Amino acid sequence: MLSRVAGLLVPLLGRLDVTTDSAGGPAAGSIVIANHTSLGDPAIVLAALRRLGTEPVVLAAAGLWRIPVLRRVLTREGHVPVHRHDPRAAQAVRDARAALAAGRTVLIYPEGGLPAGSPAEEAPPRTFHPGLYHLAHTTGAPVVPLGQAGAPALVSGPPLEQAARLLTAPLRRPRLCVHVGEPLHLGPGKAEALEAARTALTGAWRVAARRLDARSRPVAR
Repeated sequence: MLSRVAGLLVPLLGRLDVTTDSAGGPAAGSIVIANHTSLGDPAIVLAALRRLGTEPVVLAAAGLWRIPVLRRVLTREGHVPVHRHDPRAAQAVRDARAALAAGRTVLIYPEGGLPAGSPAEEAPPRTFHPGLYHLAHTTGAPVVPLGQAGAPALVSGPPLEQAARLLTAPLRRPRLCVHVGEPLHLGPGKAEALEAARTALTGAWRVAARRLDARSRPVAR
């Protein structure tokens, strides 16, 4: 249901542009990694993946499960809560492994959270947390980089600014760009594997960022 809602809602808020390096969406049993810049980008990513025929299992902050109605939806659809800085964090990797073994595609945000201050300009992906390596290393699943740009124009800044951006989005129709890169298999070394994944995601993000209007959406170098 989350993917369907995102697929309906996001085109009403902005102009979604999805490109890929290969035909079709991520193969079943893949790990999709996406950069995280805004509270709005999960909806953008889900809408883009739905357009490509993929409805993933999402690893998301456990705090979302505290919202009663949302908790029922997330649980029913098999999404995975991530308890950061908590002994239960390892359970997220086990649940993601089970989803991959069942042929589902898994979506994770390897940066682990939003950048401080959630700035309105685009910036490349930050350092990855090791959960991606453990999941890819233990399953052998391919990793598919998905770069998105434009989400800060939809939701960013302090709470009042976030609300203002979201409420005015249907009038402004900001451009929302997503690019899906080629899948890769991570090597056995953790540091090297995480850097290879980050490089691939940065490349996908740069493709998406270049598609934005450079006059209105500055890109960090």
